Amino acid sequence: MRMVVQRASRAEVRVDGAVVGRLPEPGLVVLVGVTHGDTPATAEKLAAKVWDLRLLDAGELTAADHAAEGWSKGDVSASEVGAPLLVISQFTLYARTKKGRRPSWSDAAPAALAEPLVAHLVTTLRTLGAHVETGQFGALMDVELVNHGPVTLILEA
Repeated sequence: MRMVVQRASRAEVRVDGAVVGRLPEPGLVVLVGVTHGDTPATAEKLAAKVWDLRLLDAGELTAADHAAEGWSKGDVSASEVGAPLLVISQFTLYARTKKGRRPSWSDAAPAALAEPLVAHLVTTLRTLGAHVETGQFGALMDVELVNHGPVTLILEA
Protein backbone atom coordinates (compact mmCIF):
# COMPACT_ATOMS: atom_id res chain seq x y z
CA MET A 1 0.00 0.00 0.00
CA ARG A 2 1.30 3.41 -0.92
CA MET A 3 0.09 6.80 0.30
CA VAL A 4 0.82 10.34 -0.73
CA VAL A 5 0.01 12.53 2.27
CA GLN A 6 -0.36 16.28 1.87
CA ARG A 7 -0.93 18.86 4.58
CA ALA A 8 -3.79 21.00 3.26
CA SER A 9 -5.40 24.21 4.38
CA ARG A 10 -8.46 23.20 2.36
CA ALA A 11 -9.49 20.40 0.02
CA GLU A 12 -12.49 18.83 -1.64
CA VAL A 13 -13.28 16.09 -4.13
CA ARG A 14 -16.12 16.25 -6.67
CA VAL A 15 -17.79 13.63 -8.84
CA ASP A 16 -19.93 14.91 -11.71
CA GLY A 17 -19.70 18.41 -10.22
CA ALA A 18 -21.08 17.37 -6.82
CA VAL A 19 -18.87 17.53 -3.71
CA VAL A 20 -18.54 14.02 -2.24
CA GLY A 21 -15.84 14.78 0.33
CA ARG A 22 -14.29 17.89 1.86
CA LEU A 23 -11.93 18.84 4.65
CA PRO A 24 -14.12 20.83 7.07
CA GLU A 25 -10.97 22.54 8.37
CA PRO A 26 -7.22 22.26 7.71
CA GLY A 27 -5.98 18.67 7.77
CA LEU A 28 -4.45 15.98 5.61
CA VAL A 29 -5.26 14.75 2.11
CA VAL A 30 -4.35 11.08 1.77
CA LEU A 31 -4.12 9.54 -1.70
CA VAL A 32 -4.09 5.73 -1.41
CA GLY A 33 -2.86 3.11 -3.85
CA VAL A 34 -3.26 -0.63 -3.26
CA THR A 35 -1.06 -3.35 -4.71
CA HIS A 36 -1.52 -7.12 -4.97
CA GLY A 37 0.12 -8.22 -1.70
CA ASP A 38 -1.70 -5.76 0.56
CA THR A 39 -3.83 -7.03 3.43
CA PRO A 40 -6.06 -5.56 6.15
CA ALA A 41 -2.96 -5.54 8.40
CA THR A 42 -1.20 -3.33 5.83
CA ALA A 43 -4.11 -0.88 5.91
CA GLU A 44 -4.14 -0.86 9.71
CA LYS A 45 -0.39 -0.19 9.91
CA LEU A 46 -0.58 2.77 7.52
CA ALA A 47 -3.74 4.13 9.15
CA ALA A 48 -1.95 4.30 12.50
CA LYS A 49 1.14 5.81 10.86
CA VAL A 50 -0.69 8.64 9.07
CA TRP A 51 -2.91 9.40 12.08
CA ASP A 52 0.10 9.76 14.41
CA LEU A 53 2.57 11.37 11.98
CA ARG A 54 3.70 14.77 13.26
CA LEU A 55 3.05 16.97 10.24
CA LEU A 56 0.94 19.79 11.62
CA ASP A 57 1.81 23.01 13.41
CA ALA A 58 0.60 23.40 16.99
CA GLY A 59 -0.72 26.85 16.14
CA GLU A 60 -1.20 28.96 13.07
CA LEU A 61 2.19 30.18 11.86
CA THR A 62 2.45 33.04 9.42
CA ALA A 63 5.05 33.42 6.67
CA ALA A 64 6.86 35.91 8.93
CA ASP A 65 6.95 33.30 11.73
CA HIS A 66 8.51 30.77 9.35
CA ALA A 67 11.08 33.33 8.19
CA ALA A 68 12.01 34.18 11.79
CA GLU A 69 11.97 30.63 13.19
CA GLY A 70 12.92 28.54 10.18
CA TRP A 71 10.67 25.92 8.58
CA SER A 72 8.32 24.13 10.96
CA LYS A 73 9.22 20.46 11.31
CA GLY A 74 5.71 19.59 12.43
CA ASP A 75 4.85 19.86 16.07
CA VAL A 76 1.74 17.72 16.35
CA SER A 77 -0.08 14.87 14.68
CA ALA A 78 -3.60 14.83 13.32
CA SER A 79 -4.52 12.61 16.28
CA GLU A 80 -3.30 15.19 18.78
CA VAL A 81 -5.37 18.05 17.35
CA GLY A 82 -8.26 16.13 15.78
CA ALA A 83 -7.39 17.29 12.27
CA PRO A 84 -9.63 15.79 9.58
CA LEU A 85 -8.45 13.55 6.75
CA LEU A 86 -9.68 13.37 3.16
CA VAL A 87 -8.90 9.86 1.86
CA ILE A 88 -8.99 9.29 -1.90
CA SER A 89 -8.28 6.01 -3.67
CA GLN A 90 -5.76 6.44 -6.48
CA PHE A 91 -4.57 3.35 -8.33
CA THR A 92 -2.20 5.47 -10.42
CA LEU A 93 0.23 5.56 -7.47
CA TYR A 94 1.34 2.13 -8.69
CA ALA A 95 2.08 3.18 -12.27
CA ARG A 96 5.21 1.70 -13.81
CA THR A 97 6.87 4.19 -16.15
CA LYS A 98 10.33 2.78 -16.86
CA LYS A 99 9.54 1.55 -20.37
CA GLY A 100 7.92 3.53 -23.14
CA ARG A 101 5.56 6.44 -22.85
CA ARG A 102 2.44 4.67 -21.61
CA PRO A 103 2.30 3.79 -17.88
CA SER A 104 1.62 0.20 -16.91
CA TRP A 105 -0.99 -0.35 -14.22
CA SER A 106 -0.14 -4.02 -13.58
CA ASP A 107 1.20 -3.31 -10.06
CA ALA A 108 -2.11 -1.78 -8.99
CA ALA A 109 -4.51 -4.21 -7.32
CA PRO A 110 -7.82 -4.91 -9.08
CA ALA A 111 -10.89 -3.16 -7.70
CA ALA A 112 -12.14 -6.35 -6.05
CA LEU A 113 -9.07 -6.30 -3.77
CA ALA A 114 -8.43 -2.56 -3.56
CA GLU A 115 -11.90 -1.26 -2.70
CA PRO A 116 -12.34 -3.31 0.50
CA LEU A 117 -8.81 -2.43 1.64
CA VAL A 118 -9.37 1.30 1.14
CA ALA A 119 -12.66 0.93 3.04
CA HIS A 120 -10.81 -0.93 5.82
CA LEU A 121 -8.23 1.87 5.98
CA VAL A 122 -11.03 4.43 6.38
CA THR A 123 -12.80 2.32 9.03
CA THR A 124 -9.53 1.90 10.94
CA LEU A 125 -8.89 5.64 10.88
CA ARG A 126 -12.41 6.31 12.18
CA THR A 127 -11.92 3.70 14.92
CA LEU A 128 -8.74 5.54 15.93
CA GLY A 129 -10.84 8.71 16.29
CA ALA A 130 -10.31 10.46 12.97
CA HIS A 131 -12.92 12.50 11.13
CA VAL A 132 -12.56 11.03 7.63
CA GLU A 133 -14.12 12.22 4.40
CA THR A 134 -13.61 10.22 1.21
CA GLY A 135 -13.71 10.34 -2.54
CA GLN A 136 -15.77 7.81 -4.50
CA PHE A 137 -13.94 4.60 -5.36
CA GLY A 138 -13.54 4.04 -9.10
CA ALA A 139 -15.12 7.35 -10.09
CA LEU A 140 -13.60 10.05 -12.24
CA MET A 141 -12.92 12.64 -9.54
CA ASP A 142 -11.85 16.27 -9.49
CA VAL A 143 -9.60 16.84 -6.49
CA GLU A 144 -8.86 20.38 -5.43
CA LEU A 145 -6.54 21.22 -2.58
CA VAL A 146 -4.30 23.90 -1.21
CA ASN A 147 -1.11 22.22 -0.01
CA HIS A 148 0.02 24.09 3.10
CA GLY A 149 3.77 24.40 3.37
CA PRO A 150 3.99 22.70 0.95
CA VAL A 151 4.23 19.42 2.84
CA THR A 152 4.01 16.17 0.88
CA LEU A 153 5.18 12.74 2.04
CA ILE A 154 5.10 9.25 0.56
CA LEU A 155 4.34 6.37 2.95
CA GLU A 156 4.59 2.69 2.07
CA ALA A 157 4.04 -0.59 3.87
